[in-house]
Amino acid sequence: MADGSTFKRCSCRGDEGKALGQKCPKLRRPGGGWSYRHGIWHYQIELPPRPDGRRRGPLRRGGFASQDDAEAELTRARELLALADPREPATRTQIADLIKRTLAETGVLPEVETVRRKVKTRQDLIQDITVAAWLEEFLKRKRKIEETTRRSYEGHIRLYLIPYLGRLQLDQLKVSDIALMFEQIEEFNDTIAERRASPDPAVRASVKYRRPISITTMHNIRATLRHALNMAMRQDRLIDFNPAAVLEMPAKTRPKPLVWTEDRVRAWQDDFREYRRAEKQRRGGRRVDPIDAYTSVPRPSPVMVWTPAQTRLFLEEAQRHRLFALYRLIALRGLRRGEACGLRWKEVDLDTRTLTVNWQLVQLAWQVYEGAPKTDASVRTIALDTDTAHVLRAHRQRQLQERLAMGAERRDTGFVFTQPDGDRLHPQHVSDQFLWLAYLAGLPPVRLHDLRHGAASLMLAAGVEMKVVQETLGHTSSAFTADTYTSVYPQVATAAAEKTAALLLDDEDQTQPGKLISLRA
Repeated sequence: MADGSTFKRCSCRGDEGKALGQKCPKLRRPGGGWSYRHGIWHYQIELPPRPDGRRRGPLRRGGFASQDDAEAELTRARELLALADPREPATRTQIADLIKRTLAETGVLPEVETVRRKVKTRQDLIQDITVAAWLEEFLKRKRKIEETTRRSYEGHIRLYLIPYLGRLQLDQLKVSDIALMFEQIEEFNDTIAERRASPDPAVRASVKYRRPISITTMHNIRATLRHALNMAMRQDRLIDFNPAAVLEMPAKTRPKPLVWTEDRVRAWQDDFREYRRAEKQRRGGRRVDPIDAYTSVPRPSPVMVWTPAQTRLFLEEAQRHRLFALYRLIALRGLRRGEACGLRWKEVDLDTRTLTVNWQLVQLAWQVYEGAPKTDASVRTIALDTDTAHVLRAHRQRQLQERLAMGAERRDTGFVFTQPDGDRLHPQHVSDQFLWLAYLAGLPPVRLHDLRHGAASLMLAAGVEMKVVQETLGHTSSAFTADTYTSVYPQVATAAAEKTAALLLDDEDQTQPGKLISLRA
């Protein structure tokens, strides 16, 4: 059994009620071959002894529909055990421990290539290397560098890379993980900009000594991470792909939102198909994570906005999701992600069709905290349209049904949007689900925060006054709102052009476009 074997067994019991297992006579045909109809395929293979030398029980796995399926997994187990040098019994023991642990946690065997790479580079097979652990190792190895460079590396790692990415496994770090870090840094910058634009001296004083993270600094942070990951890839072969090297960074100026026009969508779709083809080829035919590919393909601008028709498609797709009401609030009323997650029922009045933003859930690295909104202007009352109020009523009814179904086990936290057990949402879960729904709807990618940008642009395109848009979004000044959003939709510029031209037309000649008032009259 050292090389393993496949066999059949069943759940039949004998006269005394004892399971027959492999001894059931129905498992064999009269000629001695295995029965086609009775029993389920299994395999077993001997595992190396435990670290203390005691014999370890064989690995037995069952539930396979055919002998070929059982043989395929047995072959993979053989390949894993064969990765260790016969002269290194400790490595064989670690591989056995890894097999047992991975099966217990995931129900599948470890990836052979991943284990091969770890054995070759003499990594600990049981303990996964995190991004934080590797960055610390990276600093130890950077001995012959200028002190200013060392301090720069240390600052980037301590302040940004470890807090946001440190908990992730090094070989599972994705482009979208790094992009999320920079999105959160940009949200911090927006807070500083809004408070500095406030007419209230106290609000301005609250950020007097806070400096926004410049685009140049963000590029430097990415360069530090890219350098560390290159070392992991080329020197130690811990990873085979550097996600920081392909991440698209914003330009050196504040990016303006761009709308997803038909031409931009077609160009992006072509790039998306090519990226998936190239990535699948690079992975040797293995599956490519669709969401990782979806967020990795470069866009015309880091900040993209859907057209009204595209937003409608997204909401139609999201209608079946339990967080549909949350996404509708962001898409139409421009709530921030943390504000929507932190909304409580006591702050919603469906009779008057209003809600009040008093709290938000703040995500720092991976931890979630309850806190006040970003600025004093962010504490606001928002009017709801009739349809959105109806959607919120339906959402509350479903929530009450969930509470009845779970009984005392369901927590009553008072939040409008919760997990099925009543606990508060993790903001990152909301963003992940948003990306998945957008992908399923066949739409070009935008960030969840860009859905808020779209709400602002929709209001302006509908002719809503700038002051009302500013107060709805919770901006400190209307200048910030105007500078960010007025150029997004062509409809806004077209309407402004028509109104300007109308001033030059004679009242009685309004029906004759192009006829100007005579300046000599």
